[in-house]
Amino acid sequence: MAEFNPKSLKAEEFINDGEIRATLEYAEANKNNVELIDEILEKARPKKTETGYVCAGLTHREASVLLACDIPEKIEEIYKIAEEIKLAFYGNRIVIFAPLYLSNYCINGCVYCPYHRQNKCITRKKLTQEEVKAEVIALQDMGHKRLAIEAGEDPKNNPIEYILECINTIYSVNHKNGAIRRVNVNIAATTVENYRKLKDAGIGTYILFQETYHKESYLQLHPSGPKHDYDYHTEAMDRAMEGGIDDVGLGVLFGLELYKYEFAGLIMHAEHLEAVHGVGPHTISVPRIKHADDIDPGAFDNSISDDIFAKITACIRLAVPYTGIIISTRESEEVRSKLLRLGVSQVSGGSRTSVGGYTQEERPHDTEQFDVSDQRTLDEVVHWLMQNGHIPSFCTACYREGRTGDRFMSLCKSGQILNCCHPNALMTLTEYLTDYASEETKKTGFEVIEKELTKIPKEKVRQIAEDNIRDIKNSNRRDFRF
Repeated sequence: MAEFNPKSLKAEEFINDGEIRATLEYAEANKNNVELIDEILEKARPKKTETGYVCAGLTHREASVLLACDIPEKIEEIYKIAEEIKLAFYGNRIVIFAPLYLSNYCINGCVYCPYHRQNKCITRKKLTQEEVKAEVIALQDMGHKRLAIEAGEDPKNNPIEYILECINTIYSVNHKNGAIRRVNVNIAATTVENYRKLKDAGIGTYILFQETYHKESYLQLHPSGPKHDYDYHTEAMDRAMEGGIDDVGLGVLFGLELYKYEFAGLIMHAEHLEAVHGVGPHTISVPRIKHADDIDPGAFDNSISDDIFAKITACIRLAVPYTGIIISTRESEEVRSKLLRLGVSQVSGGSRTSVGGYTQEERPHDTEQFDVSDQRTLDEVVHWLMQNGHIPSFCTACYREGRTGDRFMSLCKSGQILNCCHPNALMTLTEYLTDYASEETKKTGFEVIEKELTKIPKEKVRQIAEDNIRDIKNSNRRDFRF
């Protein structure tokens, strides 16, 4: 049996089944150990320093104890600390993005995804470059600046050359005051050479969901196709970082396996990236399996309740305090509202999960990857966020200024990132309000901006932000940034 070694590049050693099972036993044995739980909570709590806040984070064993804990008052304390950490490092900003589905051609046999090659009912579609351009214009007309592109795995229909061509097309479209400033990429595990090509194309974060860290279940859930190779898939982030991509995003599809196992594996993967590459994941996504064409979530017997889902999210925030947490429109407005208070820092808005869906007036269902629960428009999501005390941010400055990987993390850990993020959020929100918002959203937004400007601690930074915001309102110039 493989030994647990977070510094190893072999999947079976850094995602070690024996260590996960020992962790779950330890967590179960200590789930009501108040003294230990209090020690872990104190370690997790953000500490104020002269320059900002610092946070120790938690090991996979410590975080698993908190996840197993069933003492109501301690669970409430977990939630409280999660909110404290979110505000300490990310403030009340929530980054906005949208997925863009390029192609649903796929040669894998994943049993939980309607794109699987055995599905003969789904309409197969691949966007041409003109169609990509039309989708981008539709997204720009909503106000989006950040996309996450998605495509099935199919070397014939979706080769890396096609993905690169699509990225180039997306970045080339300038429509009215619109421009996509950052493209994140969610495609299948690939080679170091291909990751270098993606890096050279100017992508932001490379995202790849593990789906499940339980190897036996993984092999059963991926019975055919290149994704069947558990090791190649699990080691993808190491190849991405070797290829120069220093912002990577992890995630599991909760509901496929027992959630405590998945949680431990997820935190161990984050520990591995930190140990080997000096920087953990830039983001962690928390999707749950949802209904889709020929996919019934009831067929999977490991589904989790909303309360467990909230607890998982809060414990992730305590374990990896500097990592962004993403929740998509898979979840309802009610669930998203609760999780925003527990550490989530990025949400999608106005999303369509079908290929070519943004250019169609009616929401198409024949090519959707999953049913969208939150079907509100982007304007409605922006207004809702502000009403609930959040600042919707369309900022992409860090990626274009080179503040990625360890450079971003060092600024975040020192508290200095707030001097960039807060004014950039307000300036990009001003762009959105000026160019795209409804009158009601615009009124609310400018009131929020006026209030939030007073919270910028450095007088010089505040003055520059105020000047830039005035110029955005009064001229066609866009994209001021710190």
